[in-house]
Amino acid sequence: MTTPQWELTSPPTDAISAIRFAPTSLRLLVASWDKHLYLYDTSQPGGRLLRKYEHRAPILDACFGASDQDAYTAGLDWDVRHIDLNTGAQTVLSTHTAPARSLAHSPTHNILISTSWDSTLHIHHLHHPQKPPTTIPLPSKPFSLSLSPTKLVLAMSARTLHIHDLQALTTLSAQSAQPPPNTLALNPWQRRESSLKFMTRAVACMPNDAGYATSSIEGRVAVEWFDPSPDSQARKYAFKCHRQPSGEEGGGGGDVVYPVNALAFHPVHGTFASGGGDGFVALWDGVAKRRIRQYQRYPASVAALSFSGDGRFLAVGVSPGFEDGKEGEGEGVVKVFVRELGEGEARGKGGK
Repeated sequence: MTTPQWELTSPPTDAISAIRFAPTSLRLLVASWDKHLYLYDTSQPGGRLLRKYEHRAPILDACFGASDQDAYTAGLDWDVRHIDLNTGAQTVLSTHTAPARSLAHSPTHNILISTSWDSTLHIHHLHHPQKPPTTIPLPSKPFSLSLSPTKLVLAMSARTLHIHDLQALTTLSAQSAQPPPNTLALNPWQRRESSLKFMTRAVACMPNDAGYATSSIEGRVAVEWFDPSPDSQARKYAFKCHRQPSGEEGGGGGDVVYPVNALAFHPVHGTFASGGGDGFVALWDGVAKRRIRQYQRYPASVAALSFSGDGRFLAVGVSPGFEDGKEGEGEGVVKVFVRELGEGEARGKGGK
């Protein structure tokens, strides 16, 4: 009998900022505030730490490139780096003027997109490494980004969302040939205001290229569609989640509301997982507007989620979030769990 869930050995020693499965294997990247990028083989229960790669500062995001031998990182040292996972060689692709926050790689267009708290977007054309990255100014501070097959969704402060067409973004940024910082003023395909009233924590695109989900610090998730037609926009909705009874005597304390830190879509079924500061992971059918299931509580705040490329595994990174204001409790609880999903476990329930 197989073990449905196991904990990886040799976890990071400080908070987890990102976890990513490789596109076509069970290699797993884990980025941490302990200034290291960790590479695991998760093909066997317990996993195996293959290597870790030291950086100058905490790493805020990481992703694989075109293969499971290439990785990219964004960090508090302002740098966007390429990591050769075989040799450990690191190459700085660009340097922002504030911490580099988020990364996404588009295999179709062979570009790497990075965002920074300096309110810029960098487009790196990986087939032309000698070309300086194109810098696109943003109207506000970026918090999270996600790619669908044809779109880039960027969530920013002031409840601002930009949606870019990836083909147009790639073509226009490739044509920009100014001296560094090679700035290009580029309008997005769509500008939207977030459906959530509070700060966006995460965004994730649907694998079928139809839309995206966003989450906030106030225990809510919104689901929206790219199609700008009134009929399609009328389908968007938001719902409460990751809230727990306060436990106050008399039952009048209401709920404790937790941030929804992580979102990840299942690559096959199109359902999605959410992870919250309450330590829970839930699976949702965004089309039917139903929760499929909720897993047992994890020992700390859920910081990051990632499905494997074939959808058979879900990786869960947990680390102290101090959402209860108790910094002395749970400190040092940094773990990565890998759950093997049963047949149909992440399948949607169908429409109402």
